Amino acid sequence: MRNTVVYISPYTQNAEDFERQHRDVLEVRHFDNSTRFMAWLSAGGSCNAILNDAHPNSSLGLNLIRTLRKRKLMHAPVIWLTSSEMPAKVKSIYQEAGVSDVFRTTPEEMDRLMLRLDFLARLREAVPQERTAPGYSLSVPRTKRMFDVAFALAALFLLAPLFVLVAFLIRLESRGPAFYYSYRVGTGYRIFKFWKFRSMRQDADQLLASMKDLNQYQGSSAAGVHDAQQALCATCTAAGIPCQNQLIDGKGNVICESQFQLARKGENGAAFIKIAKDPRITRIGSFIRNTSLDELPQFYNVLRGDMSVVGNRPLPLYEAERITTDDFAARFIAPAGITGLWQVSKRGKGEMSEDERKALDVTYANTFSFKTDLHIILKTFPALFQKENV
Repeated sequence: MRNTVVYISPYTQNAEDFERQHRDVLEVRHFDNSTRFMAWLSAGGSCNAILNDAHPNSSLGLNLIRTLRKRKLMHAPVIWLTSSEMPAKVKSIYQEAGVSDVFRTTPEEMDRLMLRLDFLARLREAVPQERTAPGYSLSVPRTKRMFDVAFALAALFLLAPLFVLVAFLIRLESRGPAFYYSYRVGTGYRIFKFWKFRSMRQDADQLLASMKDLNQYQGSSAAGVHDAQQALCATCTAAGIPCQNQLIDGKGNVICESQFQLARKGENGAAFIKIAKDPRITRIGSFIRNTSLDELPQFYNVLRGDMSVVGNRPLPLYEAERITTDDFAARFIAPAGITGLWQVSKRGKGEMSEDERKALDVTYANTFSFKTDLHIILKTFPALFQKENV
């Protein structure tokens, strides 16, 4: 069954081009009139997401989104399409109006958008609509957001000397940038850049090919992946850049994460990669992982609104995809966070299973409050000195 999206635009050609490119996986309904769109929603119209490339001040623009959110006629995420980079201040105006995310119409961004739409479709299947609706919004309770901003600003100011020291030690031991980002999935399956201090060698991706025997999930299942893999995926080739997130498949082959996702659709095999005593981790990298100092740059994510101080950990794309198929998808209703319930509940205890961890995430999603967050923060500090790296 194809996913359904609404394309709001006065430009019929744009909608037709989008439908022609994605008709194999999407059913696209185009509206160029706000009255007809509102009537369709009032009559029970439903979709996985709403795409909008109208002018923000037009009748199809931000005022329409505000009205629909206020009347509670629209629960699906609204994704705004733009041809150019949008300044953060402008983006915040869109978010306040009820826009869930903004994507540029570049090949790389469109590939990310298709992943996002696929996640949303799986979420709707796994979790009842009335439970998933809050997760589509980027907003968090006002008190929680105010606390997040104040806490993150204070942390960045007080820890600035430590940031400089850690960055210096990383650069001293190995060449390359001190910071590293990967794409993660947070609240409502929103995909964002997740920042950390770099804890691996700069050539870590190149070393993957020679480490196939160390992969603890080797042979777990990669049927169909080998034929689809190549040194660079189509997106990275078109952009002229190296693949940012490379994985080892079950046969020990290196594959770009975005292409791996396309190749393994419909498979149930393990997608995780676990390497014991990973030789790519530097000495300072091992230290900052064990002490969680590598997580400090995520206070920048908190300021941006990507994450909260307390919440459920944002997941890599390939892990998030697996969780959309069962009841644990409810974890994505809660804010994404630096620390959370499972980190302070059983951190350092090796017997904690994956199901236990996900169950704690769902518990937090259903019960989180400001009081709960304060309790978790106070328990986080002693948890930092336990052995397990999270």
